[in-house]
Amino acid sequence: MDWETWRFAFGVTVPNLLLLMLGVVLRRFRLLEDSFCDGATRLVFNLALPCLLFFSVATDHTSLMSNLPLALYGAVGTLLTFLLLELAAPLLVKNPRERGIFVQGGFRANSAIVGIAYASMAYGNEGVAVGSLFMAATVILFNVLSVITLTRSLSGGRQTAPGLRAILRGIVTNPLIIALVVGLAWNFSGWSIPQPVIKTGGFLSGMALPLAMLCAGASLDWRMMFRTSNTAIYAAVARVLVVPVLLTLGGALCGFRGVALGVMFLFSATPTAAASYVMTRAMGGNATLAANIIAMTTVGSFFTTAIGLFVLRSAGII
Repeated sequence: MDWETWRFAFGVTVPNLLLLMLGVVLRRFRLLEDSFCDGATRLVFNLALPCLLFFSVATDHTSLMSNLPLALYGAVGTLLTFLLLELAAPLLVKNPRERGIFVQGGFRANSAIVGIAYASMAYGNEGVAVGSLFMAATVILFNVLSVITLTRSLSGGRQTAPGLRAILRGIVTNPLIIALVVGLAWNFSGWSIPQPVIKTGGFLSGMALPLAMLCAGASLDWRMMFRTSNTAIYAAVARVLVVPVLLTLGGALCGFRGVALGVMFLFSATPTAAASYVMTRAMGGNATLAANIIAMTTVGSFFTTAIGLFVLRSAGII
């Protein structure tokens, strides 16, 4: 057994798992309430996480253009896995209204929180900077393609899907995308950032991932996980096993190695994004099924990620 390789794998996943479990314990003792988690999640999404992305990109002195192929691969890979799940949905899911939920649960990764946490834990600021462009390309596709698949499967429902204008407005006003764009512009400008501003940004950035993981743990509904269906199981397997294997194998065949391939795997191995529940509920779909998928993939991804990191590091390609 290569203990150093296992230590690297566990070093990436276990801290996040412990934070998740701590969130569960704090919720049980009522130290984390729903109202606090709602406010903290908004704070992370609108301030702390954008700060983390901005300063990681703006102060990264490597060539950001060298990461453009990774972002393009992420976009193409996301589109292909989406199409693959669309083809598989009629074969695996009997209820037509649940097929879009299956597809969304299988391809929509939690890049913004768990993906960044994995990349930061594995590679530090370099991992966040490398993964930022990859995340930007995929997050936009996640939102657009999720609306498409849910609209197709829920077309008979009472709720209506967001229009194109609403989708575009959601993209251009997304704090994470704004932070990435501003960070890229600042990096290309060559301007320096005063040290007091960098330190303040560091304080804000430092609370993003721990607070997000604590709230994610406090929001888990374990009872939902044990009232699951075959559809939720299929979606969970796709999200934490099939999609990461396909994207990582394809990336290796395309010549990606080192940090780029490691970040690609870490982002693709994340659980289903929490936003999938919100969108499913808003569009009149089976919100319980969406919650089941999130709960199952949140727990399962920690184990598949650790095993995947061990295999890739043992092979010497990350």
